Amino acid sequence: MDSVEEKLRQEPTDLIKVVLFGPESTGKTTMSKQLAQHYKTAWVPEYAREYLQAKWDLEKEVCQPEDLLPIAMGQMHLENELAKKANRLLICDTDLLETKVYSEAYYVGDCDPLLETYAIRNQYDLYLLTYIDTPWVKDDLRDKPFEREKMFAYFHETLKKYGRNFVTLKGDKQQRFTTAVKHINTLLHP
Repeated sequence: MDSVEEKLRQEPTDLIKVVLFGPESTGKTTMSKQLAQHYKTAWVPEYAREYLQAKWDLEKEVCQPEDLLPIAMGQMHLENELAKKANRLLICDTDLLETKVYSEAYYVGDCDPLLETYAIRNQYDLYLLTYIDTPWVKDDLRDKPFEREKMFAYFHETLKKYGRNFVTLKGDKQQRFTTAVKHINTLLHP
């Protein structure tokens, strides 16, 4: 049986990996799908959404600290499996660093040490930081419509703190897509 560490580990690959990163309801999933379709490659959905929606539907209960390691392990399982189906490029709707940000934001700065270790250790070529200039859309899981600026600042500072390569996506869907493609193309064709 695999250890928790093995389930959080990113499997080695030659793929270019791009992560959509940012607060809730900022267009990450929409952009992930659009970019994967454009590049004819795989995209990794956000495991937390599926996990937490199932929990909500069953128990009407929101995310708790004990959910974060299972979410992180599920996310890495999806990423490692979908990497095998990708074509030169893998688009990730999220990563463990995003899970770390949410853990700290929701649980007063606390993050499981294993989650934190792999959030920092796992590497990606580019982060596309989604700005808060999109309408906030309510659903069962989203709950911070009035903290968007604070959350965006937290995501931005996290990327700077860990020296991640990132670009901020702003504007309408077409502007964001054009910016993302420009930066991804630079990685694909150096």
